[in-house]
Amino acid sequence: MPRILGVDIPANKRLDIALTYIYGIGNTRAADICQRTGLEPSLRAGELKDGEVAAIAQCLQEGFVVEGDLRRQVAQNIRRLIAVGSYRGWRHRRGLPVHGQRTKTNARTRKGAKKTVGAIRDRTARRLAKQD
Repeated sequence: MPRILGVDIPANKRLDIALTYIYGIGNTRAADICQRTGLEPSLRAGELKDGEVAAIAQCLQEGFVVEGDLRRQVAQNIRRLIAVGSYRGWRHRRGLPVHGQRTKTNARTRKGAKKTVGAIRDRTARRLAKQD
């Protein structure tokens, strides 16, 4: 498994697919990196030589913000939105969807599991709830 910028990329996958395992690199950027370094995208990542891995790492450091730096940048942007009290920051703080999605029926990923709110109608269930 080649290690690029602290990330182990899978050796048995094509180079253009294996590069997408690095945070901040998608299909288009992976193809661009292969073109810049002059490597064949269909080459398996495990077949890369040390010099080729170094060329990819250098290309990434010079031309792109990826991995830890990108994660830090995104986190700082979210903290800034929260600090200035914007609507998007308010939504981030409360763990709700930020980009205008409906929340009445969906948004389970952001809101978490359902929490039932309301009266307990069954007497035995009410007794059990009181004991807890």
